Amino acid sequence: MEASAKVLDNSPISCSEISSSQIKSTEISTKQIKKAYSEHGYFVIRDYFNGAEISALREVILKFHQLWKKDNFDFYQEEAFNSSLITGSQYLAPDDRVKLFNFISSKKIMALVDKVIANKANFMNTQLFFNPVSSLQKDFWHRDCQYDHDLEAQKRIMHETQVVHFRVPLFDELGLELVPGSHKRWDNEEEFNVRQEEQGRESSEALSTGKKIHLAAGDLLVFSADMIHRGLYGKDRLAFDILVFDSAADYIDYVDDDCLPDAVMLDKIVNPRLFTNTIELKSTA
Repeated sequence: MEASAKVLDNSPISCSEISSSQIKSTEISTKQIKKAYSEHGYFVIRDYFNGAEISALREVILKFHQLWKKDNFDFYQEEAFNSSLITGSQYLAPDDRVKLFNFISSKKIMALVDKVIANKANFMNTQLFFNPVSSLQKDFWHRDCQYDHDLEAQKRIMHETQVVHFRVPLFDELGLELVPGSHKRWDNEEEFNVRQEEQGRESSEALSTGKKIHLAAGDLLVFSADMIHRGLYGKDRLAFDILVFDSAADYIDYVDDDCLPDAVMLDKIVNPRLFTNTIELKSTA
């Protein structure tokens, strides 16, 4: 990416919608992206990756997905909507892992990583999001931190650490629904009752504060893991997520050693900084 993206209009939410075809200058891009992420907790760049880049990534991811589904047949049929550890050695050959590592640490990704994480970014994990087999299974509102922390801890870590999703849809899909700005504030009454399923509410209900972000193959959605959000099931949903965290965050135990490149692979990665940061952090933990 030569750098910056022009904001499509001046409304407070849609200023997080950016078009890569309107790139003008690095300075404008940095300012706009930092402002969008800081204020709203997300931004999306349309047509960020070309057809060849998506095709090459899709080829590797589909290898993983087919083998993972076969190996986790019952789980996939009954309830699964995502998988993880895509860069690990269980399903992919070394050459395909290197292809993924090079995509994750590519100039296009790292240019944005450096804009949203000022404090030495580290690689956490990868995830793959797909449609559940059952059409009765509903998408649900959540903050990622709710699965590891109680309510008081959730309120605290929202302001102390950063975990960021870089989502790359491999096919056109319905995308994500999120609550802009919720990465910096606690739930209002409606959001809390729905997300926590209190007062007879369900986590799959609509929120009046939600904003739908439709995604197409080639787009890139960057969003805070701490914000209220949900994936939208339907169409050909297959989204590859790269999770990155800042070095001040206490998340190094979440990093699986097998999902990091070994010494031989590091020599084949054009820009291994994201991974060497993590390897260094693990060595001092």
